[in-house]
Amino acid sequence: MKFTLGWLREHLDTQASLDDIVAGLTRIGLEVEGVDNPGEKLAAFRVAKVLTAERHPQADKLQVLSVDAGDGPLQVVCGAPNARAGLVGVFGMPGATVPANGMVLKVAAIRGVESNGMMCSSRELELGDDHDGIIELPADAPVGTPYPAYAGLDDLVIDFSITSNRQDCMGVRGIARDLAAAGLGTLRPLAEVYRVAVIAPVPGDGPAPDVRTDDPEGCPAFYAQAVSGVTNGASPEWMRQKLNAIGQKPISVLVDITNFVSIDLGRPLHVYDRAKLSGALVARKARAGETVLALNGKSFTLDATMTVIADDAQVHDIGGIMGGEDSGVSDATTDVLIECAYFDPDHIARTGQKLALTSDARQRFERGVDPAFLEDGLAIATRLVVEHCGGTPSAITRAGSAPLGTRSYAYDPARAETLGGLAVAPERQRAILESLGFTVTADWQVTPPTWRRDIDGTADLVEEVIRIEGIDNVPAVPLDRAPGVAKPTATPEQKLDRRVRRAAAARGLDEAVTWSFLGEMEAAVFGGGAWTLANPISEDLKVMRPSLLPGLLSAAAHNVKRGAGSVRLFEIGRRYLADAERPTLGLVLAGDRRPRGWREGKAAAFDAFDAKAEALALLAAAGAPVENLQVFGEAGEAWHPGQSGTLRLGPKTVLAAFGMLHPRTARAFDLDGAVAAVELYLDAIPAKRGGNGFMRPAYAPPALQPVRRDFAFLVPAEVSADALVRAAKGADKAAIVSARVFDLFTGAGVEEGSKSVALEVVLQPGEKSFTDAELKAIADKVVAAAAKQGAVLRG
Repeated sequence: MKFTLGWLREHLDTQASLDDIVAGLTRIGLEVEGVDNPGEKLAAFRVAKVLTAERHPQADKLQVLSVDAGDGPLQVVCGAPNARAGLVGVFGMPGATVPANGMVLKVAAIRGVESNGMMCSSRELELGDDHDGIIELPADAPVGTPYPAYAGLDDLVIDFSITSNRQDCMGVRGIARDLAAAGLGTLRPLAEVYRVAVIAPVPGDGPAPDVRTDDPEGCPAFYAQAVSGVTNGASPEWMRQKLNAIGQKPISVLVDITNFVSIDLGRPLHVYDRAKLSGALVARKARAGETVLALNGKSFTLDATMTVIADDAQVHDIGGIMGGEDSGVSDATTDVLIECAYFDPDHIARTGQKLALTSDARQRFERGVDPAFLEDGLAIATRLVVEHCGGTPSAITRAGSAPLGTRSYAYDPARAETLGGLAVAPERQRAILESLGFTVTADWQVTPPTWRRDIDGTADLVEEVIRIEGIDNVPAVPLDRAPGVAKPTATPEQKLDRRVRRAAAARGLDEAVTWSFLGEMEAAVFGGGAWTLANPISEDLKVMRPSLLPGLLSAAAHNVKRGAGSVRLFEIGRRYLADAERPTLGLVLAGDRRPRGWREGKAAAFDAFDAKAEALALLAAAGAPVENLQVFGEAGEAWHPGQSGTLRLGPKTVLAAFGMLHPRTARAFDLDGAVAAVELYLDAIPAKRGGNGFMRPAYAPPALQPVRRDFAFLVPAEVSADALVRAAKGADKAAIVSARVFDLFTGAGVEEGSKSVALEVVLQPGEKSFTDAELKAIADKVVAAAAKQGAVLRG
């Protein structure tokens, strides 16, 4: 909903700034979507007077005007038929941007005559559809005044969202009431806002309108008053300004009055042209198959559950939602009937849903308008019609009665603290509730106002107190564990899942959830499944998965086919083997590891080392002793020989398989190119011993710098580099902190069946630096440990 700051201040006597009002709205639960200044785009346009108008020497349809915009006469070429000397209009200075088309005005020659700016039409300024001539302002409009200030378009517009339970804030007055309760001003009396001594029915002459309600469930109350001899036309300037500012297009004074009252007070109304009615106007249930041409130009077919307003001839109104085209007012209307009815919210909602029809009236009625405001709503609308259209009002018809449904609750002020968490003095609570329209007796019997149908119990009263007092004031207090409240029950396995899942996501992997069942062909690629369903829902979901990789590969193929350049998926689930269900993490890397770039050159694909790095990082997050892991050969038939392996803790305990998938495995899942993958066997990761769980010891940096020594060994070709590294690291565990391969060579100078492997060994001194003798002794240990692997130190 939108309203202007000036409009709000007509109901709220306040000196609060815009920032204070915006912050206050959000604080009390009316979330502000934005603030807009509709006059900002017209800031460069001024009120100007045409001093002279002469025919253009080179064009019959153009005139050369002398225009005063406050800084003296300017020559302007204009083609508007109504341009004439003495006219006061809106002038765009050179440099101004025309809102309708974005054109920047400048000094230019038009048919050989210099023109300095432009006299503007309503369409060019996006103030209406009129483009037949330039805007004509009253003769006394102050020349040189910025047009937004003159037209009231510099009034800031506040847009905020309303939750479905706050029907009372579907009008500007309800918003003002809430802000007043929050201490941002004083709510003006409604009679003062409408400049009358008291809001009372407008006295009428002649018979009351013939209206009734035959549908007390859908339309319990139907009030109406006729006005004869009206003159319909343009709305007063102040009303047009308000409606224009919030995006409501002014139509005519009769229609605009109903829109204004609906927005101002949250009370929808409807005006009928009495000349188009036949007989009595009745609220009744529609007959199945009846149709109505609504004001939006669309025809709707009705059923017997819908409430309509009809006369003896036809349906004229979808009750509470939209009026009909056939009885709408026009410039020729002289006699009107003003309807102010109450429609049941549930009926309105169901009808609107069936017809897929929404309107401002529906939004208000299905939330629930104030049932006690029928008399005053009709009085205000009738007074506005008589004031701006003339005419003679009739007596009032009051058919039916609105369901006031007053409710009362015994309230304990202590509940604000026990339920809402904020201690508020009882008298402060009383003041808050009364400022919102609640009635509070001395013994704390609280009656909600008729416009608050959302209040249903003392918990809602607490909510009202807390939101006005300020939710930000509720202290953050940790709750004591009460008896019966469960303690954390996550098992070690569940905690392990959480750590690994978070680590995978933190490394840029996307989690997938795939089927636990596969087709037989997909399962066969990974050795076949141990369990097959006898009665599957689909042949493609027949075998319980022996691996998580088939589902991830299918998901990867799905994404690649839809243009994904890089796919990084993981899943934590279970494999179903012959002996048990095994918790597992599967991971697939497909596409580009790095996109092409001006510095990097061609795109780079994933390789086995990327898979190994992910496996080691996730195992470390799981708490596995990665420093003691060994790399063994190929991971299986589904994996690429020579480009895959397993990570083991000893020869038998396999913690992970990693590497590149065999090309035929990738093709089986319709994937082209290299695909890297990992499977982590979570149940194989050993649990930590001791009471510290996975807590690491505090880091204490060494006082002395490390020492690096390089060794180059001739090693039999079948000996893995990993075995040599582990041998070097174990040569002196007290002094050697790490070892890594930095060179691998086969070729000239290396005999066939051997390879040259160069290691960097890092030594860390303790309390004192190593002596030469100590360094030689450590080096001898490294050489001796390597010799047990068949390695010989190169000369």
